[in-house]
Amino acid sequence: MSRKIIKLFILSLIVFTSCSKEDAMDTTSIVIEESQKIPLTPAQINAKIDQSLNTKDGFSWSEASSHLLWSAVVHGSNVVTIGFGNSKSNFERAKTSNNAKIQSELLSIILKYEATTLDKVLIMSDADLNLLDVMIKNQETIIALRQSKYIRYIEPADYSYLNVRNAENRSSGSSSGCGYEATTLAAADYTTISPNAKVPWTFYQHNIPNAWNISTGSGITIGIIDTGVSPNQSLLGSNFNNGLSTGRTIQKNGVYVDSIWPWSTGTDGVNDLCGHGTSMASVAAAPRNNKGLPVGVAYNANLVTYRAASNVVLDGYQEQEAVKKAFTALANNSNVKIISMSMGHIFSVGKIEDAIKLAYGKGKLIFCAAGTSTSFTTFVGVIFPAWMPETVAVTGVREGSVYQACDDCHTGSKVEFTVAMQRAASGNTVPVDSFYENQTDYVGGSSVATATTAGIAALVWSKNPTWTRAQVLTKMRQSANLYPNKNSEYGYGNVNAFLAVQ
Repeated sequence: MSRKIIKLFILSLIVFTSCSKEDAMDTTSIVIEESQKIPLTPAQINAKIDQSLNTKDGFSWSEASSHLLWSAVVHGSNVVTIGFGNSKSNFERAKTSNNAKIQSELLSIILKYEATTLDKVLIMSDADLNLLDVMIKNQETIIALRQSKYIRYIEPADYSYLNVRNAENRSSGSSSGCGYEATTLAAADYTTISPNAKVPWTFYQHNIPNAWNISTGSGITIGIIDTGVSPNQSLLGSNFNNGLSTGRTIQKNGVYVDSIWPWSTGTDGVNDLCGHGTSMASVAAAPRNNKGLPVGVAYNANLVTYRAASNVVLDGYQEQEAVKKAFTALANNSNVKIISMSMGHIFSVGKIEDAIKLAYGKGKLIFCAAGTSTSFTTFVGVIFPAWMPETVAVTGVREGSVYQACDDCHTGSKVEFTVAMQRAASGNTVPVDSFYENQTDYVGGSSVATATTAGIAALVWSKNPTWTRAQVLTKMRQSANLYPNKNSEYGYGNVNAFLAVQ
């Protein structure tokens, strides 16, 4: 359904549908104190967010005052995401028979308090989820909406916390996770196996080569939400089936819109323009062949990749909207069993939460990176969405018998698994196929740990194709070397892939 048709449909509902007395709100009680009529500055907004992150180990806009929320909306292009429903858990359109009626009521509130027309307000109405993106300028509108029993959340959809931090620290965004480097691998960091493939050192830490005698991931499809896949690396393209990797597919999708304008809709394609997504696809499922390049964990698994962001920081409208679309698409793809995302944010995003819950409800096993530090977020524990109960948080640790986080990896009680991805002596990380043809590179952090663990899950599920998500996850936990005791920082520790496929 086109946006124009949706808008006409909603407008007709507004004209012909009136609120019942039961649903009517007291609209005469909205009084804003003089001190609350001026929005906070971005620095003041971030200070309040930081206070919550430090004292509550998290931040949610649902706990913010209307003044704080409105201030962030003002500094975020006046774009607002509204999640609605008959209850806090009612997020699916298909399970909400009155979703059109609710939406029309909420839009009528906005039109009243904004004193404008629908075409000036509505940006997007989601087809699968009970949410919409709108333009709101007035604090009274936000207060009125918050009085509705149908509101699940109201969030600023384009406020950039990290842009403010970058400006304060005169940073150029070095924490983006991007890089196109090609690096010659140290001989100590891989072992060559038939037919001439390089096995990264970290795979032996998790007994993955022995697991290949039982399972190589055949028949399992992994969805990767990241920055896309390089068009210059044929092993993640036309040569995805090569050598011992056969009978599988790679599908590339693009949902990211490279624009500062929320109403822009044209994507910039499927190709990786960062480098990060290529590395994640490589470690999860690069082919095992005679090219002398690093092999992936599940080298016979299928891949469905999504370019959903320009870098790993989901700190703007277009990134968050694209990640929502990617999770929704993978949720609706019956072939996908595992989803891996090595990107995140330091606080929750309602529309991404909804999409993840949709995917979880359809049986997907979702792995998310616990986080990578920057100079001004070192105090943050496990990041969003890895802290969600619907996801499995993974982080990276140093090589060795004693658990120690990698140089920039986050830890915390939400962590389920770890991956040894940093060498004790050299500090080198995990060998992968480069952004460029016939070249290699290294990649580290909780990002590579997450994609590695998703690959191990594919080995387990391929060996046991009738299993449920819960059975696969239980087997992985039981094979990890800290099981049955869950460590407060490292979860169940390193998974032993060979034990997991027994």
